[in-house]
Amino acid sequence: MYVRDSVPERDVLEKTRLDPIVYRDAMSRMSSHVQLITAVDGAERRGVTITASCSVSDDPPTVLACLNAANRRNDIFTRGGGFALNLLGSRHLGLAHAFSGRDQLDMDRRFALGRWTQLTTGAPILTDALVALDCRLVEARVMATHLILFGEVVDVQIGERQQPLIYVDRGYRTL
Repeated sequence: MYVRDSVPERDVLEKTRLDPIVYRDAMSRMSSHVQLITAVDGAERRGVTITASCSVSDDPPTVLACLNAANRRNDIFTRGGGFALNLLGSRHLGLAHAFSGRDQLDMDRRFALGRWTQLTTGAPILTDALVALDCRLVEARVMATHLILFGEVVDVQIGERQQPLIYVDRGYRTL
């Protein structure tokens, strides 16, 4: 079966458009691993707490990550040519809050809360992350409200085993 054959006609989609509030409520029940996506362009660094990312392929190793397209500061993720996904553990709750913007800290103060290094692309790598994936930007596209980044994983840092930080029911949890 072809994907095209399974897509309903446009008028069916318009008649069944789901209320965004209902959709967000449904999605809040989907647990996701909390990550910091980071990038650098010259002297400018940026990091954002995200939960929307996944593996796309293992040959070549490729991931995708989603960011709010309306935030103009997120253009650094397409300018620098690379980004890192830093998977957070239970000890990183403060970092997750800070990089979500909840604490209203400027970017320098957010980065001061962690210890950072670099791998291949130069994107900031959290030294005590569960795993850090250093990615070369392959493609970026906007879909609805989000910027989707596709990155080829060019380097990996595997940290100590610890409880992962997850987000579900609009709150942080650990397993």
